[in-house]
Amino acid sequence: MSQPAKSARTPHGAATESEGAKGPKAAKDRRETGAESAGSRRAAAQRLDMRRKLAAAAMELFATKGYEATTVDEIAATAGVARRTFFRHFRSKEEAIFPDHDDTLVRAAGVLDAAPPHENPLDTVCRGIKEVMRMYAASPAVSVERYRLTREVPALREREIASVARYERLFTRYLLGHFDETAHHVGDDDPLLAEVAASAVVTAHNHVLRRWLRSGAQGDLEAQLDHAFEIVRETFGTGIGAGRAGAEGAPAASTRTEGEVLVAVARTDAPLDEVMRTIEKALKKK
Repeated sequence: MSQPAKSARTPHGAATESEGAKGPKAAKDRRETGAESAGSRRAAAQRLDMRRKLAAAAMELFATKGYEATTVDEIAATAGVARRTFFRHFRSKEEAIFPDHDDTLVRAAGVLDAAPPHENPLDTVCRGIKEVMRMYAASPAVSVERYRLTREVPALREREIASVARYERLFTRYLLGHFDETAHHVGDDDPLLAEVAASAVVTAHNHVLRRWLRSGAQGDLEAQLDHAFEIVRETFGTGIGAGRAGAEGAPAASTRTEGEVLVAVARTDAPLDEVMRTIEKALKKK
């Protein structure tokens, strides 16, 4: 025989789950999530500020005392922090003059992640590496001095090369991700082209950046970079995503000649720069 259900008393003003207790809890969770997000942003900003403070101290000492004669203890003391604080942010003194690369790598990856679905992948990579350019352009005097130091100190140069390699790997993975992995067989040049194109973008960026730094940060860096990227696009663009079938199964753009007339056909969602490159390439063949 079943027992009668016990009556449950609810204190006056308290809501049962069926009466919407989830509502206030969800609101509380949202407030806590928002607070955590704001707290995380503040912590990230404070971390970057400290890294930049330590980097400024390191560069000052490297310039006045020399790289070899400078110790981590001196860098920490100049920045007004303890030695253990230094090692919470950097593993070595040569790492200390590159405080922004980790955050810049994250921003560059964010550009790739948020790319429009029909954008040429090579264009996306060119936009992504501009985050590196902006990092240097944000503090021209510091960037020029850092460039001078990396030319003089082999350990700093090696550290810079390691940082560049991280960007190159990021962009190569992105370009490779836009090809069918199962099609990577003998005779398929897409993987090779993706890797070479990624290297070309990074090389073009570094060439322009070094030229700008050697000039004492004179001139329009972004305009110079856009010109260099256009050369890379003309060389590799039609093999990296350009002309591939889109959502409707048609290429982004195609051309044909009818006598002395060039006829171009493009999808309505095709990126304009990709259409223009297709037309320019066809005109150069005439």
